[in-house]
Amino acid sequence: MTAISLTRASASTNASQPNFAVRLLAGVREWNELRATRKALSALSDRELADIGLNRGDIGQIGR
Repeated sequence: MTAISLTRASASTNASQPNFAVRLLAGVREWNELRATRKALSALSDRELADIGLNRGDIGQIGR
Protein backbone atom coordinates (compact mmCIF):
# COMPACT_ATOMS: atom_id res chain seq x y z
CA MET A 1 0.00 0.00 0.00
CA THR A 2 1.28 3.48 -0.87
CA ALA A 3 0.91 6.52 1.37
CA ILE A 4 0.61 10.01 -0.05
CA SER A 5 1.80 12.96 1.96
CA LEU A 6 -0.37 16.05 1.61
CA THR A 7 1.86 18.35 3.64
CA ARG A 8 3.58 21.28 2.02
CA ALA A 9 6.96 22.83 2.53
CA SER A 10 7.16 25.56 5.10
CA ALA A 11 5.19 28.64 4.03
CA SER A 12 7.85 30.91 5.49
CA THR A 13 10.17 30.20 2.54
CA ASN A 14 7.74 31.92 0.15
CA ALA A 15 6.26 34.48 2.52
CA SER A 16 8.50 37.31 1.32
CA GLN A 17 7.90 36.69 -2.39
CA PRO A 18 4.56 37.12 -4.13
CA ASN A 19 3.50 34.02 -5.97
CA PHE A 20 3.78 33.62 -9.72
CA ALA A 21 0.14 34.39 -10.47
CA VAL A 22 0.27 37.69 -8.56
CA ARG A 23 3.46 38.76 -10.36
CA LEU A 24 2.01 37.73 -13.72
CA LEU A 25 -1.20 39.66 -13.13
CA ALA A 26 0.75 42.75 -12.05
CA GLY A 27 2.84 42.53 -15.22
CA VAL A 28 -0.23 42.24 -17.43
CA ARG A 29 -1.84 45.22 -15.72
CA GLU A 30 1.29 47.35 -16.17
CA TRP A 31 1.59 46.35 -19.83
CA ASN A 32 -2.08 47.23 -20.43
CA GLU A 33 -1.75 50.63 -18.75
CA LEU A 34 1.29 51.46 -20.89
CA ARG A 35 -0.53 50.26 -24.03
CA ALA A 36 -3.52 52.47 -23.22
CA THR A 37 -1.23 55.45 -22.58
CA ARG A 38 0.58 54.99 -25.90
CA LYS A 39 -2.76 54.63 -27.70
CA ALA A 40 -4.10 57.83 -26.12
CA LEU A 41 -0.93 59.75 -26.97
CA SER A 42 -1.06 58.48 -30.55
CA ALA A 43 -4.55 59.96 -30.90
CA LEU A 44 -3.28 63.46 -30.06
CA SER A 45 -2.31 65.93 -32.74
CA ASP A 46 1.29 67.07 -33.18
CA ARG A 47 0.37 70.40 -31.62
CA GLU A 48 -1.18 68.75 -28.57
CA LEU A 49 1.89 66.57 -28.15
CA ALA A 50 4.12 69.65 -28.39
CA ASP A 51 2.04 71.31 -25.66
CA ILE A 52 3.00 68.53 -23.25
CA GLY A 53 6.61 68.45 -24.41
CA LEU A 54 6.50 65.34 -26.60
CA ASN A 55 6.74 64.48 -30.27
CA ARG A 56 5.61 61.42 -32.21
CA GLY A 57 9.00 59.73 -31.80
CA ASP A 58 8.70 59.88 -28.01
CA ILE A 59 5.52 57.81 -27.88
CA GLY A 60 7.32 54.54 -28.62
CA GLN A 61 9.72 55.17 -25.75
CA ILE A 62 6.96 55.41 -23.14
CA GLY A 63 7.36 52.56 -20.67
CA ARG A 64 10.83 51.46 -21.76
